[in-house]
Amino acid sequence: MKYKHLFIVLLSLGTISKSFSQEEPRRVITTAVPFLLIAGDARSSGMGDQGIATPVDAFSQQWNPAKYAFSETRSGFGLGYTPYLRELVTDINLGQLSYFNRINQRSAFAGSIRFFGLGGVELRETADQVPREVEPNEFAVDLSYALRLNEKFSMAVTGKFIRSDQKIPGLGGDATAANTFVADISAFYRGEEVFYNNFNGRWRFGGAIQNIGPKIKFDDAGQENFLPTNLKLGAGHDFILDPSNTIGLYVEFNKLLVPTPSDSNGDGVINREDDWANEGEFSAIFSSFGDAPDGFSEELKEVTWAIGAEYWYEDSFAFRVGYFNESEEKGFRQFLTLGAGFKYSSINIDASYLFSTTPVQNPLEGTLRFSLTFNIGDNAYIEY
Repeated sequence: MKYKHLFIVLLSLGTISKSFSQEEPRRVITTAVPFLLIAGDARSSGMGDQGIATPVDAFSQQWNPAKYAFSETRSGFGLGYTPYLRELVTDINLGQLSYFNRINQRSAFAGSIRFFGLGGVELRETADQVPREVEPNEFAVDLSYALRLNEKFSMAVTGKFIRSDQKIPGLGGDATAANTFVADISAFYRGEEVFYNNFNGRWRFGGAIQNIGPKIKFDDAGQENFLPTNLKLGAGHDFILDPSNTIGLYVEFNKLLVPTPSDSNGDGVINREDDWANEGEFSAIFSSFGDAPDGFSEELKEVTWAIGAEYWYEDSFAFRVGYFNESEEKGFRQFLTLGAGFKYSSINIDASYLFSTTPVQNPLEGTLRFSLTFNIGDNAYIEY
């Protein structure tokens, strides 16, 4: 992959939300290490990239590890693979490995590794020079602990180490990768099964604040970059039609808790000289709810939402559909997803596919994603 291709990749990631309208400057929020926001498993990506209030699985570590305290499986691990920007290049991929273990009736721990490879980049100063190839990459390692506070409610804390190695040696400055530690706090509520006239049902609610930590920079003299600190809230309801047929409907809302870029000094340009770039990372968590120049209406535009549904037959075959929406002024990511799953014994195989519904092409357009789950100790815990 040539250097210009790396530029395209970094532009795509660094502006994970981008509008292509040039009528006026767009106050699109961008952060460092946005690979943390990419769905790493095919089950959640099949439901519109959501998982905060869906039933627990091996990949709940990315979405809401508090769900592990409700797992009927003693332990399990999952492997997810996501090709990225496949219509441009063939060597950019996201891989994720997750593991969880429900220690007892009240608690569980889990961990995961996410690796985002940006492919090979050929470096040369002249056209006839023998190129030197480097492979920029990013990865995150995290551990979580979930505790069930009562029969219906649990919480979890997560510690995460992030390393972003995107520096290009020989282009000035040092080539030190950016490293940082962050924390997540999450909660999950699962109601009791309720008997209705023609079916049974169950409510689920979830919430999390993720990637709480300091800004990062790639060299001593470089600019500081906000992490993708974000708030997730979601709800869902399971329609248990009979022992063989279950339908789950889910909705999720997400807001980045980082400053809205704005022209505070009135020079007509939004850049690092403005106040938003110098906001403290922790104070920004609170000020991000009211710092948009156009007030509450613009704050609402910074909230993305997703809806999804999952149908299970005989707890062995699943079909999924979802839709993700982002305001046109804040990125214009809008897409439809389809997914399917198959369970045989202790193995789950899931796949998903994405269709953009706007002129802005998604980096995952036309990409088939897969994930594989191995469950150990099925039905070790009985949950009602």
